[in-house]
Amino acid sequence: MTMPFPPRSLLPLLGAMALSGLSVAPAAAHVKWFAPYIVGAPPQPVSATLTNPWFWTGIVLVLIFFTATRLVERSPAGEVILGGLDRATGPLWARLDDFVRVVIGAFFVAIFAIGGIYLTPDLKTPAEWVSWTQLLIAALIFSRRTQSLAAAGIIGLWLLALRDYDVFHLLDYLALGVGVAGYLVLEASSDPDWRKHRFEVLRWGVAIALMWSSLEKFAYPDWFYPLVDEKPFLTFGMPRDVFIPMAGVAEFTMGFGLIWTPLVRRLSAIALFVIFNAAVYPFGRVDLIGHALIMAIIVAIAADRTREVRFLPAEKKALVGVPAGLAAALVIFVGGYWGLHIAIYGVAGNVGTPPAEYLTHTPNAEHPHGAAGMSDGMPDAMNAEAAYRAAMDRMHGPMMSGIADPDPDVAFVRGMIPHHQGAIDMAETVLKFGQDPQNQHFAREIIDTQAREIAEMRAWLRQRGLADP
Repeated sequence: MTMPFPPRSLLPLLGAMALSGLSVAPAAAHVKWFAPYIVGAPPQPVSATLTNPWFWTGIVLVLIFFTATRLVERSPAGEVILGGLDRATGPLWARLDDFVRVVIGAFFVAIFAIGGIYLTPDLKTPAEWVSWTQLLIAALIFSRRTQSLAAAGIIGLWLLALRDYDVFHLLDYLALGVGVAGYLVLEASSDPDWRKHRFEVLRWGVAIALMWSSLEKFAYPDWFYPLVDEKPFLTFGMPRDVFIPMAGVAEFTMGFGLIWTPLVRRLSAIALFVIFNAAVYPFGRVDLIGHALIMAIIVAIAADRTREVRFLPAEKKALVGVPAGLAAALVIFVGGYWGLHIAIYGVAGNVGTPPAEYLTHTPNAEHPHGAAGMSDGMPDAMNAEAAYRAAMDRMHGPMMSGIADPDPDVAFVRGMIPHHQGAIDMAETVLKFGQDPQNQHFAREIIDTQAREIAEMRAWLRQRGLADP
């Protein structure tokens, strides 16, 4: 089937969404599956983003695309395109509730089968009853009489996540979980006035999740450096510091598009679906499971033929509503993100949490991001050696450049940051390839300590207005 897509100039922006990942963290820590990092560390000031020309480049490109889409949507061609989308997705629309319920059920079966996790592959739990609860949730979804119980089970597990994990970086997960639970309740309702909102609840849940999580790329761009360094093809040839802010813009604006007018939201959903599918091969099947709910919801959005705009319809239909709405969304989410961080951790942040509260990253066979430069066809011993060499090669240049600073204090910090990162990279390599339990313990201790010290040294540089090495 033929579908309208954004201009070619936006494709690198949309491809940047492949950076979107899930996160995990016990107590006061938070760990991407590709790198350890510290939640309490102070985020980059908002001014760093507002003075970044690539942020504004991305915003301008997206506004052009959204405005052009709204102009088309207001013309006779808009209804022609929407009608074409209706015909292409007609069979799915006729069974859309069955599709969404089956995917939700299959997701919880997959999570049960993996074991030791709940609600996403990145939230770990040693409690076996949690896995069996998720299997029960899957069973309850297949009857409208019990869907509300399944929704209550999902909310219960999210409350468990909020108890066990840091609240700040679980808010995107929470939005998605509430959206899915709300859908199950509304879909089972016998009241048509309530039931008609079921897909809208899903849209808002995934939109909020995407917009909130996108802000990490502006607040903590260095968290994404290991992924970009390991998988440079993700950047479409763009420099790292160009790609990451534009990736954040792409993620935020595509999430914003999901709550806008019918054509904007359906095209945004199609773009997101293509991007999430493209991420499956490089990141593995576990990534597919982790994103299954989001992917199912964006398919539902693409197939949703509802023309009615219920929330702020006049503002959304006006052309000026596009820049005004995006500006309002940015103010609300940026204010909430930085404001909540200050409320929880204080203005200076909190990087002094005891090492035991930081989770180390143990690479998974599905996405072994801790050992860059390896060849999967090589024996493990050779892979390990290649990983150690790659870690040292990555460390040497930045470290030697850092110690060349004329200020001895700055030279020390700028040299130690890549030095510590090299130690983390080596530790992650032994976690993947090594077998000795004592070495595994040493490696986790090294990652805990060095990650904390890197965050402290980066905070020291930021306080003095100095750039990271």
